[in-house]
Amino acid sequence: MKQHVEIIYDDIQENENYDEIITRVINECFKNENMERLKLYISITLTTPCKIRELNNSYRNIDKETDVLSFPMFEKDEIENLIKQNYDVDDVLGDIIISIDQVKRQAIEYGHSFERELAYMCVHGFFHLMGYDHMQDEDKVIMRKKEDEILNKLNITRDEN
Repeated sequence: MKQHVEIIYDDIQENENYDEIITRVINECFKNENMERLKLYISITLTTPCKIRELNNSYRNIDKETDVLSFPMFEKDEIENLIKQNYDVDDVLGDIIISIDQVKRQAIEYGHSFERELAYMCVHGFFHLMGYDHMQDEDKVIMRKKEDEILNKLNITRDEN
């Protein structure tokens, strides 16, 4: 199976379990969006609360920690064209930054597994890279449906502990 993700560890220890979860989720995202054959990949950086806060402040002028940041390289219509054209150039779809400590806290807060929360952060970031958003209620419904579809296909549910 083609790997569509590069995982970078920034000030946290490498973890094979994280690698497995992220790779499985991102590959399913690519499959679900009919992008498996494309040579696109995502760079995912796992980092600390301090580092993600710095990035959030630098890029969004929000001086606080967050769980996930996404930096797309293409507009939504450009991605649709890449899929139609069977784009065969090695290229980055975008970057996702995830605070592992925040994933751990949210898993406890929401009462589900770390795996489910990390998988959700990956799916959520992926769909931001694809041009989806959740600022308007109608957009949120579409994005949440796509996120749930991926997690359900992988049998990663909210009630998993």
